[in-house]
Amino acid sequence: MPKRVDHEERRTQIAEALIQVAGRRGLHAVGMRDVAAEAGVSLRLVQYYFQTKERLLFHGLQHLTSRFTARVGARLAAAGPNPGPRATIEALLLASLPTDEESRTFHFLYSSYSVLSVTDEALAAQPFIDNPDAAENALTELLEQAQETGLADTHVDAHTEAISLLAMTATMGTSILVGQRTSESAIAVLHHHLDRIFNSGYPRKAEDFVVPARSGGPGLAFGSQPA
Repeated sequence: MPKRVDHEERRTQIAEALIQVAGRRGLHAVGMRDVAAEAGVSLRLVQYYFQTKERLLFHGLQHLTSRFTARVGARLAAAGPNPGPRATIEALLLASLPTDEESRTFHFLYSSYSVLSVTDEALAAQPFIDNPDAAENALTELLEQAQETGLADTHVDAHTEAISLLAMTATMGTSILVGQRTSESAIAVLHHHLDRIFNSGYPRKAEDFVVPARSGGPGLAFGSQPA
């Protein structure tokens, strides 16, 4: 009796191969044949599942975003059953900084896809973010919750601060990627701005600067600011 093929598992296998080879060479330099070789399958099989390179990239970036969401969930789980607005915001923002191989690949490929979609009509026609304002709205809501409970400065505009935090994190992520600054200095800057927003900024401990190596579990979707 022939073995039953798990099509979703096979698509995930190919998406993982795309992420691996693109993380080394860049999205612009990756073809379907490269991905097939990385996955250990035939080119015909990759074409069967995705038809075009654009569809392959689209699925690969969706898979990458799902992996990011899992990392956020792991950070939230580590923060305890009721992490609160600040810890939740930190989980979202710190997970997007390229501080290890996993987050470096996320930042690199997320940015690459965004740049390619500016000039590639096929990519632009199928944005991989279903809700591009998801992170912005989530941070705004968390800051408003903190303001309502007296944890954050009520004189700041929550929406503007959310936009600023996301943009700052994205820019610092790029500066880490190109070697302009260390991840420790970027995290310190992020904490500085959160201390400014939150009224009772808790003392920073050395372990706060250690990025967890393991990931997994449910989390919040992040998709508004290509890093």
